[in-house]
Amino acid sequence: MKRYLLLVVLAAASVPAAAQGFNYNFVEATYGQLDFDDLNVDGDFFGVGGSLAINENFHGIAAYESADLDFGVDATSWNIGVGFNTPISPVIDVVAQLTYESVEVSLGSAEADDDGLGLAVGLRANVSEAVELNFGVKYVDLDDSGDDTALGAAFLMDLTDNFAIGLNGSWGDDASAYGIFGRFYFDR
Repeated sequence: MKRYLLLVVLAAASVPAAAQGFNYNFVEATYGQLDFDDLNVDGDFFGVGGSLAINENFHGIAAYESADLDFGVDATSWNIGVGFNTPISPVIDVVAQLTYESVEVSLGSAEADDDGLGLAVGLRANVSEAVELNFGVKYVDLDDSGDDTALGAAFLMDLTDNFAIGLNGSWGDDASAYGIFGRFYFDR
């Protein structure tokens, strides 16, 4: 992991900085696959989320996901929180986020839900004027279900000044997720 972070830092330092820096005002939609490691229950999911800049270094965040899993299992999750962002170079921001997390799983009329806190730390790196890479780690501690740590990565390509598409992945203790997403920037 340290080699990949060093590679991103070196690559980002060799390209010109984006004129406006990173935009923390956006909404996005994701479609992807969810694979559980120890259970034979997998499926697809759809999610929406966004970020709203409060000032130069703070932003609010929110996200909602709905998963349709094997054997009629449905799962939904949402989070809301606040993030801190600061540049460490003209093309790299460090981002830290604190979230309230909620999860609900249902099978027919049987339901279970849980909530807790999440903490994420990562990097946003512009490797060119149109390409952004994200790397990070997220820790979630739910009241009844325990905790989970996941590594995440995303690749975004700007198609216009206000719209980007990307691929993302998350690899946790118990599950992996892969997706494709579109992001609309506003107030740019």
